[in-house]
Amino acid sequence: YPTDIFLPGMKLGWDRTKNLTKNLTSWSSLNDPSRGSYVFAIENWTVSHGLLINTGETEFRTGHRYSNLVNITETEEEISHSLNAITNASSISLLQMTYAGSLQLLEFIEGEMRTFFYFATDLCDTYNWCGDNSYCSTSRNCVCIAGFQPGGQYAVGLTKSEQRCVRKSQLSCHEKEFKKIRNMKLPDTQYKLVDTNVG
Repeated sequence: YPTDIFLPGMKLGWDRTKNLTKNLTSWSSLNDPSRGSYVFAIENWTVSHGLLINTGETEFRTGHRYSNLVNITETEEEISHSLNAITNASSISLLQMTYAGSLQLLEFIEGEMRTFFYFATDLCDTYNWCGDNSYCSTSRNCVCIAGFQPGGQYAVGLTKSEQRCVRKSQLSCHEKEFKKIRNMKLPDTQYKLVDTNVG
């Protein structure tokens, strides 16, 4: 049962056979190890991600940088993430959920500590920052994907000055192509169907 520290060999996530969930929970403060308000949890949906939660509200969702650090197992029995790090006598790695709400991978190499990974790093890591049918650009602006334009009702979580992206024209069932968009996080799969066999 991890607290705020995740070590190589441990698993975070869901054990469906035992109905058991393992999360990281932050300390209350730098010097108080009682339960804090931040939790790092693994989604139990198809195509799992890590969620950084503050007092019950999802604030951030992991992307490809995090996925490169962990081994992800998704079977009927479990959905789990384990740290993909080699530990030996001169090098120890651990993932920590800090009291300030960040997730960081620390490496101790011959007694010296360094931060190898830090999450969340910018506004684009913020959960649902741009809303549906849009993405956060490298300049930290929200941009509608091809075929969509700003308009309609305001998106949940966005400032009142930004509208959500709506379809430019009606969906055509005669189109036989999907638009490939690179370097994107996969959408949440809690309320979506995902065929993991499709390349």
